[in-house]
Amino acid sequence: MSADIREMAVRAREAGKQLALAPAPARAAALEEIARRLEGIGEPLWEANRSDVTQASATGIPPALLDRATLNPDRLNAMVSGCRSVAALPDPIGQVFDASTRPNGLRMAKRRVPLGVMAVIFESRPNVTIEISSLGIKTANSVILRGGKESLHTNTILTELVRGACRDGGLPEDAVQLVTSTDRALVPELLHMDDLIDIVIPRGRQQLQDLVREHARMPVVYGGIGVCHLYVDESADIGRSVAVITNAKIQAPSVCNALDTILVHREIAEVAIPPIVQDLIASGVTVRCDPTAMRLAESAGHSGEHLLAATEDDFGREFLSLNLSIRVVESIDQAIAHIARYGTNHSDGILTDSYTNASKFKDEVDSAVVYVNASTRFTDGGEMGLGAEVAISTQRMHARGPLGLQELTTYKWIVEGDYHVRP
Repeated sequence: MSADIREMAVRAREAGKQLALAPAPARAAALEEIARRLEGIGEPLWEANRSDVTQASATGIPPALLDRATLNPDRLNAMVSGCRSVAALPDPIGQVFDASTRPNGLRMAKRRVPLGVMAVIFESRPNVTIEISSLGIKTANSVILRGGKESLHTNTILTELVRGACRDGGLPEDAVQLVTSTDRALVPELLHMDDLIDIVIPRGRQQLQDLVREHARMPVVYGGIGVCHLYVDESADIGRSVAVITNAKIQAPSVCNALDTILVHREIAEVAIPPIVQDLIASGVTVRCDPTAMRLAESAGHSGEHLLAATEDDFGREFLSLNLSIRVVESIDQAIAHIARYGTNHSDGILTDSYTNASKFKDEVDSAVVYVNASTRFTDGGEMGLGAEVAISTQRMHARGPLGLQELTTYKWIVEGDYHVRP
């Protein structure tokens, strides 16, 4: 198996070279063809996904992962539209920027080129197969995918669809490959092939991130673990804040940009917490309150199984479910300190009508995406105009937030002269 996976990487590198030379219209056409084939894929995909979900359910995987592994017509339609959105975006490969002419007449510029071979290791979410493939093809990066066993049959169907679209469009089918073995020993082997693989992107739980951190010999983009906060400032519009909070929690509770913790300024807590709790509980959310928040919620008549006392473990926790914690804070400084201690530098926001406090929050919160008066659910490549994303990076190098087309390129210097020599 070691030889097989190494041969896969060799083919990926060769395919990447061919892909980088393919004209932009051919790469865009391949994405349009993928979208067309997805629209007509029919029963084989649904049968494969039902099989995956049934097997995954029998193993007792967490509900959040089971939800992510499940396809439905809306998710399929999102994959189709995502492909077409990426196809329509300007092609980054070959773009020239930062051009200048030196005093000696040398002309210098940077030209965008692909990163190379990307290995993406992910759990559940078969839509990732299409997102990564479309972004890789558009940016002329070849891709090796290693999904979880809970989506193996679905991912196999989707990968073969992508490879077929590439082949029939004159592009190398090995630009997208799927590791179909579920042998966990293959992951460390893959992570040791820094001579063939240029970058690794793990998308999954902390255990996966830790495994990659331990074994990878090539650059890694870490991200996807989101402990997300919204701070309700003393100047916030309560009614409008409630709507944002509920959206951030329930619109898609099993994803990394869903809200996990609400911080409420003490000056506004008495009028803010009862309607916040009421709306969340009515939406099926279990709310875990610190002592002050609990007293205010109970005094407003709230009780029952969806209202619990928070423990320390409920702060800094990515719930990935209809659970959420609330803490009352004394000031914006305490809110910022809480986010610094418990957050994951993913998506954090403030709800406020104060320009001063909004500016302070933007300046001092060190997250990949910082929000003012908006749901954290907008941390998404499609919503941010990128078409899709390969991951949401929470680190500083080489990019932060959703990684779209531009973030999947590097550049080379082009220097042109007239037989110049250096004196």
